[in-house]
Amino acid sequence: MKILVCISHVPDTTSKINFTDGDSKFDTNGVNFVINPNDEFGLTRAMWFKEKQGASVDVVNVGGAETEPTLRKALAIGADNAIRVNTLAVDGFQVAKQLAKVAKEGEYDLIIAGRESIDYNGGMVPGMLAALLDANFINTCISLEIEGNKATAVREIDGGKETLTASLPLVIGGQKGLVEESDLKIPNMRGIMQARKKPLNVLEPEEAATQTEAVKFEKPAPKGDVKLVDPENLDELIDLLHNEAKAI
Repeated sequence: MKILVCISHVPDTTSKINFTDGDSKFDTNGVNFVINPNDEFGLTRAMWFKEKQGASVDVVNVGGAETEPTLRKALAIGADNAIRVNTLAVDGFQVAKQLAKVAKEGEYDLIIAGRESIDYNGGMVPGMLAALLDANFINTCISLEIEGNKATAVREIDGGKETLTASLPLVIGGQKGLVEESDLKIPNMRGIMQARKKPLNVLEPEEAATQTEAVKFEKPAPKGDVKLVDPENLDELIDLLHNEAKAI
């Protein structure tokens, strides 16, 4: 089984976020970048298929040379090969087009993407990718088993869970649940040294018109002052919740 894991290069959630050029561009200075958490759950599940079923695992990213340390980390975790499509990730459709080209040429059986990246939270790339490949698609996937050409998956739905079966090739939008946080792999020194020798192929992008454009970014409004209320003065608390906080 050939598996392709899509990797997004995203800011660590502890990073301080700023914008430049009139709040139209994200300022990357001083920002630490990591593997998108939803993608990391998918990568770890792919490693399970590699260890238990002998699958081969490639990782792919759409981005500039600055994303290569993130791909090297994925190689250190255990991926066999890395692919970087040499173009900036501008919008969901453009990224999906680049990923579709890689997936078609590689003839992968299973494509694992995170259901969304934590920077823009668009949640559109996995579905677009499946449509471009004319492949089966399961989103918000929290469990995945493969036996032969058949996949059994569990996905989150409103108010519960749904179990589905599908044939390969398959695209999934994965999230926490594919593996638990305690199962995530931390690269050891041996893995880091091996990653330096593994292939990282750079491909030129396919022509793809962007469909969206970021006009302006805006930070959330700062939190207001905290008001302390005497726990025995319920009338004042109710008045504040109703008239000021608009919570009731």
